[in-house]
Amino acid sequence: MGLLKEFKDFAIRGNVIDLAVAVIIGGAFGKIIASFVADVIMPPVGLLVGGVNFTELKWVMKAPEVVDGVQKAAVTMNYGNFLQVTLDFLIVAFVIFMTIKALNNMKKKEEAVPEAPAAPSKEEVLLAEIRDLLKEKK
Repeated sequence: MGLLKEFKDFAIRGNVIDLAVAVIIGGAFGKIIASFVADVIMPPVGLLVGGVNFTELKWVMKAPEVVDGVQKAAVTMNYGNFLQVTLDFLIVAFVIFMTIKALNNMKKKEEAVPEAPAAPSKEEVLLAEIRDLLKEKK
């Protein structure tokens, strides 16, 4: 039973739950970025380079052929899909970099601004004057 208790303690620890949430959100964020790249970024880029759809770029290593009445598929190296996924990664990495940079800048600003001591209230000033007057009378 000791092993089950250790596993339960590990599984419900806050860090594990935070990690699980981060992985799920990261997966959803990856889908958003993939859609952004495929549907927003790549069409204009493809238009600029002559109407090319990057995901369809491939190098045909062996042409399709018919053997004994059966169509054999071509052997291709789909480098266009690799380019697309690489661009997705670069955009995700850049967005994460900029987010972390912004968070670090905000953290530096918070640390750089020392909290000034509050000015004493009127009551405190008055009490200090009374204290000083009493000290002078002694």
